[in-house]
Amino acid sequence: MKNKIQQLFASTKNSIALLIDPEKAMNQMNFEYFSRKINSSKIDFLFIGGSTANRAELNNTINLLKTHCKKPIIIFPGSPDQISEKADALLFLSLISGRNPDYLIESQIEAAIEIYNLNLECIPTSYLLIDGLTESAVAKVSKTQPIPIENPDLIYKTALAGKLLGHSVTYLEAGSGAKRSVPAEIAKKISTLDTILIIGGGIKSISQIEEFHKAGTDVVVIGNHLENNPEFLNEINNYKNQSLLN
Repeated sequence: MKNKIQQLFASTKNSIALLIDPEKAMNQMNFEYFSRKINSSKIDFLFIGGSTANRAELNNTINLLKTHCKKPIIIFPGSPDQISEKADALLFLSLISGRNPDYLIESQIEAAIEIYNLNLECIPTSYLLIDGLTESAVAKVSKTQPIPIENPDLIYKTALAGKLLGHSVTYLEAGSGAKRSVPAEIAKKISTLDTILIIGGGIKSISQIEEFHKAGTDVVVIGNHLENNPEFLNEINNYKNQSLLN
């Protein structure tokens, strides 16, 4: 099914994605154990990508994951080089919060033919950087400024523009290691646009995850916090089990 992953985003209740940076994965001696643990967890999706990872690192990470884990793998590309037919889908990102043409359309042009020729689900995605009180790797690489949290109207109008451009997904990103996440109030407002809403960056507790889900977020993305606190996976499992009972 061409839009299988997109439909899963919309239909999976209280879904959670784990973001894996291929560069970090290659440095983990226990990645096989990590993959098996993720496979037996209640994590719904695996997002793979990083601001500076190369194709070899991406493919190696996907291969390792597929050997030990059956979760859907979605590429979250940081460059046109981060493409692999081994993944289940790719978020075709346009960084519409910034004005750098390389990330608005140039990188997309560079990757378009290769992606089109692959048997890979491609999901048009509005990507918005939101100020998380720290300079994220994406902001550094893209040389763009995030939208201030204090300007929710601009966030809404930018997301609306993405919807009108035909993007089926809106991804609000506070950045890796963000000191604050996107407020749930903003998530609730963006959820009214009736696109699939993904939120990541600075999420460090189950209460935050639950708050985002209640606000209409379809996919909550966890990255650094789970890397630094592996036991958080048990809390995620408990949350997911409880949500299935409700």
